[in-house]
Amino acid sequence: MKRSKSYNNAAAQIDRDALLSPVDGVKLAKKTASTKFDATVEVALRLGVDPRKADQMVRGTVNLPHGTGKTARVLVFATGDRAEEARAAGADIVGADELIDEVAKGRLDFDAVVATPDLMGKVGRLGRVLGPRGLMPNPKTGTVTPAVGKAVTEIKGGKIEFRVDRHANLHFIIGKASFEERQLLENYAAALDEVLRLKPSAAKGRYLKKVTFATSMGPGIPVDPNITRGLTAEGDA
Repeated sequence: MKRSKSYNNAAAQIDRDALLSPVDGVKLAKKTASTKFDATVEVALRLGVDPRKADQMVRGTVNLPHGTGKTARVLVFATGDRAEEARAAGADIVGADELIDEVAKGRLDFDAVVATPDLMGKVGRLGRVLGPRGLMPNPKTGTVTPAVGKAVTEIKGGKIEFRVDRHANLHFIIGKASFEERQLLENYAAALDEVLRLKPSAAKGRYLKKVTFATSMGPGIPVDPNITRGLTAEGDA
């Protein structure tokens, strides 16, 4: 694959055989971000689980202390007072039957979906549209709830959702390249703590196998998976 000059310049600064500390990984991610726009800083984890087994699925949410740097567009399926609550909280798109039909026909101009429990019987038929994109509301992630206002506020404030894929990889964002190093490090620490907390009891052997940082359209940066505690203190060093 032919790479851009900026990508190759960034890749030349990365030692593929060395595992960096999280703080050094954050520094290098900021240094190698070369896009004209404010690049997103992403984390990829390889977990020691078998996602084909229901008792080894890793899925959850976490509120990043410094947000994502992106204002998510939130769609809410609700009616009556809960629809008004959602709008007051800043939901971008709110509706019920007609909106369900629009999404079924391919409307996808949103980043997150919240639904009230009473509408899930109808929303459930959107699984083929929303499921592959990771947008299907789920009680486990707090996106099927009567408290739609709270859910919208959390998502707008930097709440992210993560789910291990069929190859045992898990991806999440920790902010933008313009963030301060400490902000990125604290966001990473918060997300990693939640992933570690959700370790399935059925998972055997090494749980966190590989960690890679990367920015939008940039090369991966290998980070030491053994460093999982005291990350913010490391950032003060």
